[in-house]
Parts: sequence; structure tokens; C-alpha cells
Amino acid sequence: MTGDHRVVDADAAWERLLGIRSVADAVSAGLVPGPDGRMRWRHGTPGADDLADRYLPLCLAGPRLTFAQLGQSLDGFIASRTGDADYVTGEEDRAHLHRMRALADAVVVGAGTAVADDPRLTVRACPGTDPVRVVLDPHGRVPLGHRLFTDGAAPTVWVVGAACGRGPEVAGRDGVDVLTLPDRAAFGPRNLVRELAARGLGRVLVEGGGVTVSRFLHEGALHRLYVTVAPVLLGDGVPGLAFPGPALMRDALRPPTRRVRLGEDTLFELDLGTPDPGEPVGHEHARAGQARGEAQ
Repeated sequence: MTGDHRVVDADAAWERLLGIRSVADAVSAGLVPGPDGRMRWRHGTPGADDLADRYLPLCLAGPRLTFAQLGQSLDGFIASRTGDADYVTGEEDRAHLHRMRALADAVVVGAGTAVADDPRLTVRACPGTDPVRVVLDPHGRVPLGHRLFTDGAAPTVWVVGAACGRGPEVAGRDGVDVLTLPDRAAFGPRNLVRELAARGLGRVLVEGGGVTVSRFLHEGALHRLYVTVAPVLLGDGVPGLAFPGPALMRDALRPPTRRVRLGEDTLFELDLGTPDPGEPVGHEHARAGQARGEAQ
């Protein structure tokens, strides 16, 4: 493909990015280093180069990666006070979220998000393979009539606590598997990452809600965090990131950050480091504070 002189547009770029997992793959696909060190298409449109700049780091991050995405209002809410989240951010962010799913082996949501939104968690806004859908539900709260358990669109892993006793209810359902964990401590993000990796699900997207993402962030289980901010004010509602922070501003977490315009929205990409998956990324990160609550 290195001798191909055809112009790579955004659609072709995305198709090629889906197959890239190494620098050798990137070169073979037609990417070359630019003067700033970033890789660009040898014959690419500006839109194609934007996609490479945004997603190539995820493509090259290896088989063990945990990353999260939240879309929120300017004042920090992911839904209104009634729980309405359709839609905080715009169509370009929706496409971005679906691309993130396509680059993941598994997409994780807490029970609160699964109950409130009845999400599908599939790849629909772009080409790509659906990830395995993982529902963190220690108390067995998610109704079994929800689409994650009934639509057959993608495999689902229902992660429940042993005490809830609900695992056998989905026995025999096609595409639904149950992972039973012994106690609340086993639902800690680092342990969950290990459990999923043992199932061959090493690239994990934590999609929601705010409590779940906050727990993964605080406990040092995230390599990257993506937050899309929409120019809208809600006044009150369901918060995004929420955990007791440090007493002093100088102790706040200030990771390297990139900003990208997504239509009217702004995407912030936070590089939280490259720890062993599920391990703390550093002393300052661990001090950021304990997120409130349990897996939603």
C-alpha cells in the first residue's frame, strides 16, 4: 500500500485506522511522520489527517488499554436533573464515541446508566466491530428486558455480586454471559480490568456514567480520559466527574491535554500516563480523592 498515490479521504482513513496496531501497520497503511513528529497520510485530505491525529495514539496503544469518555455541559453535568441526556453533545461527538467503541474490545457501563438509558452500546455511526458490552451491576438492578440482554446485537457480560443471586436468570440466553464476583471489593476498577483481560478483553472503554468513570479515574485504572464539553448550561443535573479533591490547587491532577473542536463542542483528551493496566499512574493521581458511591 506504500506505493498507492490515491488520495485518502476521511472515510478511507477510518477504514485503514481500524487495522492499525503497530507503527509498521501505520506505515503500510500510508502514514508517514510529519515535521512535528506526528504521522500523516502520504496523500490525505485534511479530514483524513485529523482522524489520524485523533485516533492513531489509541490504535498504537497496545493490547492492554483502559480509556474513558464523557460528554457534559459547560457547567459539568452529563444529564438534566430528570436524567435526560439526549443529547448533551452534538452529532460529531456521537460519531467520536462510536469510533472509540470500534477501537475497544469491551465497553463498560455501570448499572445506573444501564437502568436509566437502556443503551445499545454498539457501533452504528461509523464502520467497525461492536465491542463486548459489560454491565457492572453488583446488586442485580438492571431489568432483564433491557436491550443489552435481549437485542442480540453484541455479546454482553453481566457482572453481578454473588449476594444478589441473579446470575442464573440469564442462563441459556444467547450472547449473554454472567461474571459473578464474590464481594464489593472485587468490583474495584483494577480488579475489573484484570478480570476482563483474562477474558481476552484488554482494550476497555469506560463509557458511563459519571460515578463509574470517576472511580476508574481516581483509582488509577485509566490510561486516557476523553471529556467532550458542550456550550450549554444546565444549572443542575447529573454530575460528570465527582470525587473529593485535594485541599490545595497545586495538588490537583494536571495531565498533559490535547483539545479538538467537534462542531460546537470541545473534546479534551487527557493523557493519564502508561501504567500497567489497572495499576495507579502515580502518587499525585492516587491523591486525587475517592469517588463517591459504588459502580452505578
